[in-house]
Amino acid sequence: MTTTVNIAGVELDNLDRQQLLAQLTEGALLFANVDVLMKLRQDAEFFALFHQAEFRICDSQIVKLAGSFLGTPIKEKISGSDFLGEYCAHHGANPAVRVFLLGAGPGVAAEAQRRINARIGREIVVGSHSPSFGFEKRPEECAELARLVQASGATTVAVGVGAPKQEKFIMAWRAAMPGVKVFLAVGATIDFEAGNVQRAPAWMSRNGLEWAFRLWSEPKRLWRRYLVDDIPFFWLLLKQRFGLLKPPHHSA
Repeated sequence: MTTTVNIAGVELDNLDRQQLLAQLTEGALLFANVDVLMKLRQDAEFFALFHQAEFRICDSQIVKLAGSFLGTPIKEKISGSDFLGEYCAHHGANPAVRVFLLGAGPGVAAEAQRRINARIGREIVVGSHSPSFGFEKRPEECAELARLVQASGATTVAVGVGAPKQEKFIMAWRAAMPGVKVFLAVGATIDFEAGNVQRAPAWMSRNGLEWAFRLWSEPKRLWRRYLVDDIPFFWLLLKQRFGLLKPPHHSA
């Protein structure tokens, strides 16, 4: 099975979760669902930095099915929302791994920190912070966030502020956090870990219907993403299947 798979012009690493957990000792881990793939084709900066990350993983049953449709099967869908908990459990007895949670609304990251530490049985999460709205547009605040993470002694930072903000922050500021070895872009995971947002039932996630659950849960926020912005993905797949897909213009 190939080590990378091209979906809609984006290169993804073809790893299962055990391989990922074993290999993820250093670097940035970014996840790709349909929405991220569509954003990557529209945003030149995002496309370039996404491909600079050490790990790029399929985070969607629909994207996994797309790999099979294109004749390049993807080993496993690895949800960012599951992976943070799995990563913490995998390193539960390893005191050298210390996590910082950056994202979600006021107080949410702190509650996620409390819950994860209670579940793991040690203070694996050493710090948390909910950044202000629009922080990514203020370099001085980004620099302060990097200092906060660095000062915490964390070796892993999980950034959950949505795509592409979280990926752009990680790639732009990781050099300012030399103590951090692993960077995770985790979307709504901090909300899930805090119990602030309900997860889709496992059967829906397995069958590629997690989007429907999230749309039902947050229709005002998500209707445009799922019903307008992401629909052209299926047309891109058809074009790729028949060799008609042009690479994103900014990748040439």
